[in-house]
Amino acid sequence: MHRPMPPRMPVATRRSALRALAAAALASAAGSAGAAPAGAPDFTLPLATGGNLRLLEQRGKVVMLNFWASWCGPCQREMPHLEHLYERYRAAGFLLLGINVDEDPRKADAVRNALGIRFPVLLDAANQVSRAYGLSAMPSSVLVDRDGRLRERYAGYHDGTEELYERRVRALLKE
Repeated sequence: MHRPMPPRMPVATRRSALRALAAAALASAAGSAGAAPAGAPDFTLPLATGGNLRLLEQRGKVVMLNFWASWCGPCQREMPHLEHLYERYRAAGFLLLGINVDEDPRKADAVRNALGIRFPVLLDAANQVSRAYGLSAMPSSVLVDRDGRLRERYAGYHDGTEELYERRVRALLKE
Protein backbone atom coordinates (compact mmCIF):
# COMPACT_ATOMS: atom_id res chain seq x y z
CA MET A 1 0.00 0.00 0.00
CA HIS A 2 1.37 3.38 -0.97
CA ARG A 3 1.10 6.21 1.56
CA PRO A 4 1.25 9.76 0.36
CA MET A 5 4.16 11.82 1.67
CA PRO A 6 3.17 14.59 4.06
CA PRO A 7 3.65 18.07 2.65
CA ARG A 8 7.09 19.53 3.37
CA MET A 9 7.30 22.53 5.64
CA PRO A 10 8.84 25.66 4.20
CA VAL A 11 12.54 25.99 5.05
CA ALA A 12 11.95 29.04 7.28
CA THR A 13 9.31 27.14 9.28
CA ARG A 14 11.61 24.13 9.69
CA ARG A 15 14.43 26.39 10.92
CA SER A 16 12.10 28.09 13.40
CA ALA A 17 10.92 24.70 14.67
CA LEU A 18 14.50 23.46 15.04
CA ARG A 19 15.51 26.64 16.91
CA ALA A 20 12.54 26.22 19.25
CA LEU A 21 13.47 22.57 19.90
CA ALA A 22 17.11 23.51 20.55
CA ALA A 23 16.07 26.30 22.92
CA ALA A 24 13.76 23.93 24.78
CA ALA A 25 16.54 21.34 25.10
CA LEU A 26 18.96 23.95 26.45
CA ALA A 27 16.40 25.27 28.92
CA SER A 28 15.66 21.73 30.07
CA ALA A 29 19.37 20.98 30.52
CA ALA A 30 19.94 24.19 32.47
CA GLY A 31 16.79 23.95 34.56
CA SER A 32 13.54 25.78 34.08
CA ALA A 33 13.75 29.03 32.16
CA GLY A 34 14.03 32.04 34.40
CA ALA A 35 14.94 29.96 37.45
CA ALA A 36 17.46 31.48 39.83
CA PRO A 37 20.91 29.87 39.81
CA ALA A 38 21.31 27.15 42.41
CA GLY A 39 23.36 27.72 45.53
CA ALA A 40 26.89 26.40 45.39
CA PRO A 41 27.40 23.39 47.69
CA ASP A 42 29.03 24.58 50.91
CA PHE A 43 32.18 22.91 52.21
CA THR A 44 35.04 23.34 54.65
CA LEU A 45 38.51 22.16 53.61
CA PRO A 46 42.01 22.47 55.05
CA LEU A 47 44.31 25.05 53.50
CA ALA A 48 47.69 23.82 52.26
CA THR A 49 49.28 26.51 54.46
CA GLY A 50 47.31 25.49 57.58
CA GLY A 51 43.88 26.23 58.99
CA ASN A 52 40.54 25.69 57.30
CA LEU A 53 38.39 27.64 54.87
CA ARG A 54 34.60 27.47 54.51
CA LEU A 55 32.96 28.54 51.27
CA LEU A 56 29.90 29.97 53.02
CA GLU A 57 32.14 32.46 54.82
CA GLN A 58 33.24 33.92 51.48
CA ARG A 59 29.84 35.47 50.69
CA GLY A 60 30.19 38.98 49.30
CA LYS A 61 33.06 37.88 47.04
CA VAL A 62 33.07 36.42 43.55
CA VAL A 63 34.73 33.04 44.04
CA MET A 64 36.33 30.77 41.48
CA LEU A 65 36.91 27.19 42.56
CA ASN A 66 39.61 25.56 40.44
CA PHE A 67 39.93 21.81 40.90
CA TRP A 68 43.35 20.44 39.98
CA ALA A 69 45.84 17.62 40.52
CA SER A 70 49.63 17.47 40.47
CA TRP A 71 49.61 14.82 37.72
CA CYS A 72 47.46 17.00 35.42
CA GLY A 73 49.50 18.80 32.75
CA PRO A 74 46.68 21.15 31.65
CA CYS A 75 46.16 22.07 35.31
CA GLN A 76 49.76 23.21 35.59
CA ARG A 77 49.59 25.14 32.28
CA GLU A 78 46.46 26.92 33.52
CA MET A 79 47.77 27.90 36.96
CA PRO A 80 49.97 30.86 35.98
CA HIS A 81 46.97 32.36 34.16
CA LEU A 82 44.83 31.82 37.23
CA GLU A 83 47.47 33.43 39.43
CA HIS A 84 47.43 36.49 37.15
CA LEU A 85 43.61 36.63 37.34
CA TYR A 86 43.73 36.36 41.13
CA GLU A 87 46.32 39.12 41.49
CA ARG A 88 44.50 41.39 39.07
CA TYR A 89 41.00 41.17 40.62
CA ARG A 90 41.37 40.21 44.28
CA ALA A 91 41.28 43.84 45.45
CA ALA A 92 37.91 44.15 43.66
CA GLY A 93 36.38 41.27 45.65
CA PHE A 94 37.53 38.22 43.67
CA LEU A 95 38.79 35.10 45.43
CA LEU A 96 40.38 32.19 43.63
CA LEU A 97 40.52 28.92 45.53
CA GLY A 98 42.60 26.11 44.10
CA ILE A 99 41.22 22.77 45.26
CA ASN A 100 43.80 20.03 44.99
CA VAL A 101 42.56 16.44 44.77
CA ASP A 102 45.87 14.59 45.34
CA GLU A 103 45.93 12.08 48.19
CA ASP A 104 49.38 13.32 49.25
CA PRO A 105 49.39 17.06 50.15
CA ARG A 106 53.15 17.21 49.54
CA LYS A 107 52.46 16.87 45.82
CA ALA A 108 50.20 19.93 45.93
CA ASP A 109 52.86 21.87 47.84
CA ALA A 110 55.55 20.93 45.30
CA VAL A 111 53.47 22.21 42.36
CA ARG A 112 52.33 25.32 44.24
CA ASN A 113 55.91 26.21 45.16
CA ALA A 114 57.36 25.39 41.73
CA LEU A 115 54.82 27.64 40.00
CA GLY A 116 54.89 30.42 42.61
CA ILE A 117 51.17 30.17 43.29
CA ARG A 118 49.92 32.63 45.91
CA PHE A 119 46.18 32.06 45.69
CA PRO A 120 44.83 29.83 48.48
CA VAL A 121 45.09 26.09 47.86
CA LEU A 122 42.68 23.77 49.64
CA LEU A 123 43.15 20.02 50.05
CA ASP A 124 40.36 17.65 48.99
CA ALA A 125 42.23 14.35 49.30
CA ALA A 126 38.98 12.40 49.81
CA ASN A 127 37.42 14.09 46.72
CA GLN A 128 34.29 14.94 48.69
CA VAL A 129 34.01 18.47 47.31
CA SER A 130 34.82 17.47 43.73
CA ARG A 131 32.06 14.84 43.96
CA ALA A 132 29.63 17.39 45.42
CA TYR A 133 30.25 19.57 42.37
CA GLY A 134 29.87 16.63 39.95
CA LEU A 135 33.20 17.12 38.21
CA SER A 136 34.11 15.05 35.19
CA ALA A 137 37.45 16.53 34.06
CA MET A 138 40.71 17.97 35.35
CA PRO A 139 41.08 20.84 35.62
CA SER A 140 37.55 22.04 36.27
CA SER A 141 36.49 25.46 37.46
CA VAL A 142 33.32 26.84 38.97
CA LEU A 143 32.31 30.48 39.41
CA VAL A 144 30.22 31.44 42.42
CA ASP A 145 28.65 34.90 42.64
CA ARG A 146 28.64 37.23 45.64
CA ASP A 147 25.38 35.67 46.89
CA GLY A 148 26.82 32.14 46.88
CA ARG A 149 25.04 31.03 43.70
CA LEU A 150 26.78 28.72 41.28
CA ARG A 151 26.92 30.67 38.04
CA GLU A 152 29.36 28.92 35.68
CA ARG A 153 31.07 25.54 35.22
CA TYR A 154 34.09 24.88 33.04
CA ALA A 155 35.58 21.46 32.28
CA GLY A 156 39.14 21.16 31.03
CA TYR A 157 41.58 23.83 29.93
CA HIS A 158 42.53 25.04 26.47
CA ASP A 159 44.59 28.05 25.42
CA GLY A 160 42.32 31.06 25.55
CA THR A 161 40.12 29.79 28.38
CA GLU A 162 41.69 32.38 30.67
CA GLU A 163 40.21 35.17 28.53
CA LEU A 164 36.73 33.71 29.02
CA TYR A 165 37.39 33.48 32.77
CA GLU A 166 38.44 37.11 32.91
CA ARG A 167 35.34 38.33 31.05
CA ARG A 168 33.04 36.33 33.32
CA VAL A 169 34.82 37.41 36.52
CA ARG A 170 34.62 41.07 35.48
CA ALA A 171 30.90 40.69 34.70
CA LEU A 172 30.19 39.06 38.07
CA LEU A 173 32.18 41.71 39.93
CA LYS A 174 30.00 44.39 38.30
CA GLU A 175 26.74 42.76 39.50
